[in-house]
Amino acid sequence: MKMAGMQMLLYLFCLGSVQAGKLLVIPVDGSHWTGMKPLVEELGRRGNQVVVVIPEESLSMGPSEHTTTLTYPVPYTKAQLQELVLPYMDDFLSIDTSIDVGGLLFSFITVEILKTFTVRNAESLLYNKELMKTLKDWDFDAILTDPFEPLGAIVGEFFNISSIYMQVNHPCGAHFLASQCPSPVSYIPHRYSQYSNRMSFFRRTVNMVRALLQPLACRRLFSHADEIASRFLQRETSMLEIMSHAAIWFLRFDFAFEFPRPVMPNMVMIGGFSVPKPKPLPQVSF
Repeated sequence: MKMAGMQMLLYLFCLGSVQAGKLLVIPVDGSHWTGMKPLVEELGRRGNQVVVVIPEESLSMGPSEHTTTLTYPVPYTKAQLQELVLPYMDDFLSIDTSIDVGGLLFSFITVEILKTFTVRNAESLLYNKELMKTLKDWDFDAILTDPFEPLGAIVGEFFNISSIYMQVNHPCGAHFLASQCPSPVSYIPHRYSQYSNRMSFFRRTVNMVRALLQPLACRRLFSHADEIASRFLQRETSMLEIMSHAAIWFLRFDFAFEFPRPVMPNMVMIGGFSVPKPKPLPQVSF
């Protein structure tokens, strides 16, 4: 892990720190932002200077407490997001793609729709020269982003600041590919396969084939993003290369609900961190 990333974490998460940090936050819409928002607001409440950058049109994002919110125009409306993205995402998360060929095709269509919106969103901010200059002049210590969309990772690379990724799950497993995390396919089922860790020989074979195809899926998913990143950073690069530079990964998984698997030293599971604190049980007398 980069030393700058370690120092930034100390600035952000130590109670009573007299030296606050400057944090840029580029979130992702929907449940991704719902899970990140409590952390962002808490960091602002503790005295850190937190700047959240969001598109003018979104499903769930807006101003948050103890932070500065900046917006940028995008070439789509909230109605278009509700009409095109929400129905596909609901079905995508519930469909079994392990046995249904139609499900695989549906997943492909969903990824293409998501790719269209994420690319438009990325170009809208990256080529907003006035806003990008404002962010550059802010001289942030680090960026907190969700790599489900490529925008935050590209901005962090451009500003050359420590990138802190907060990841729920990536459609092509980019978090494990980018970090070169070991993944023994005989024991770890693919997330969308709905297999258990006790697979038959046939299912192990299918799981291995899916694992071999995973880098191709990432290449397809990031095809436009790789081009945008290379053009904007003025060098040949890819999203997997950029994401491999992460200072730390906060994985919103709960180890109790995951199959045992090796993770890299800069990966931390934080499942359940956004759950409200439980209230004390009432005293009952018999």
